[in-house]
Amino acid sequence: MLANLFKKKNKAVLGIDISSTRIKLIELSKQNGRLQVEAYASEPLPENAVVEQAIADEEAVGNAIKKALIRSRSTLKRAAVAVAGSAVITKEIQMPAGMSDDELESQIAVEADQYIPYPLEEVAMDFEVQGPVDGNEQFDNVLLAACRKETVERREDAIEIAGLESALVDVESFTVERSYELLVSQLESDEEIDTVAIVDVGALMTTLSVLHQGKTIYTREQMFGGQQLTEEIQRRYGIAADEAMRAKLEGGLPDDYDSEILEPFKETVVQQVSRSLQFFYSSSQYNDVDYIILAGGTASIEGLAEQVQEKIGTPTIVANPFAQMTLGQKVNAQILANDAPALLVSCGLAMRGFD
Repeated sequence: MLANLFKKKNKAVLGIDISSTRIKLIELSKQNGRLQVEAYASEPLPENAVVEQAIADEEAVGNAIKKALIRSRSTLKRAAVAVAGSAVITKEIQMPAGMSDDELESQIAVEADQYIPYPLEEVAMDFEVQGPVDGNEQFDNVLLAACRKETVERREDAIEIAGLESALVDVESFTVERSYELLVSQLESDEEIDTVAIVDVGALMTTLSVLHQGKTIYTREQMFGGQQLTEEIQRRYGIAADEAMRAKLEGGLPDDYDSEILEPFKETVVQQVSRSLQFFYSSSQYNDVDYIILAGGTASIEGLAEQVQEKIGTPTIVANPFAQMTLGQKVNAQILANDAPALLVSCGLAMRGFD
């Protein structure tokens, strides 16, 4: 099965987001119903350690996790990781009501080849009962998730190389949905907010997740991200990648940077957001969303949310899953605030400890 994707844990876990360029690691605790950030750190990954969202070098990823763990000063040993939504097949099926988990597992194993286009010996699967079928309580809707074993095992291997125990493997879209619970209070509107688009602009990939009444109804990934801005800085000013990245974050670039490079990039981001939403509208019954939440490292660019809101005409904010949380003594508040928009996946993973 898919490494306990849906199983309840009720024990704190480190949320570790393994993205294409960086490890992001978070520890949360819960006191009197309120979440607290106990530890946070991130660590860049060597080039090509992760290629097209798949781990290519477990040793390099494991070592980066180990460095992040040391920097965070967390003492937790159990970790949760996620696989990209594009690597997972999800299917809602109907099964007779009242079956035990063991009975369901056996029955799904028999029927799984109807739903999974890979040899079953190469697949990890998990399931969760969603509730009775509308109008027919003799059957339950069951959510089936399947992923290639190799994808799961490479993440588990990297966790073990870092000296940690792999507690569970989740799906990125599910972690974003979980983190959305922390963002709802930040949405301001005179009207009811039913449908929200979360646009996560990472280093290499932009992911659109559309949630209706808190549940994911659509996801789409496209190759576009903040690395394009870094590469443009490199080309324009003839500097190395690490220097361009540092200058992008900390400033110090020539006076023409804003007008010649940053503003055109922001316009491109707005176009990508608009295009992603148009894909959603054209493939669904929806023709509007009530709110846009910008996430990912690129979301931190000053004025970007306002530009998206102005051009698209939809209220837009930058994601901050920690707005209502307290911070532990180990946490650097400034670093966490700067990185907050990029931490929906790691935060959603850490929240699995409180299911």
